[in-house]
Amino acid sequence: MNKLSEYIKASYDELMNKVSWPSWEDLQESTIIVMIASLIIALVIYVIDLASSGALGFFYQIFQNQ
Repeated sequence: MNKLSEYIKASYDELMNKVSWPSWEDLQESTIIVMIASLIIALVIYVIDLASSGALGFFYQIFQNQ
């Protein structure tokens, strides 16, 4: 039990005194970057999905008419 309480105390000390937390401005900038990157990736996936859907529809149409 003594080791557990030492571990908890050391973890708390590290969390409060040794961890460098980002500033509010840094956090906002990072959030905006992640949101923009997510939107760009979603748009790329959407375009790839549209292109592959169109290509497969075209091939199905070709082989269906034969």
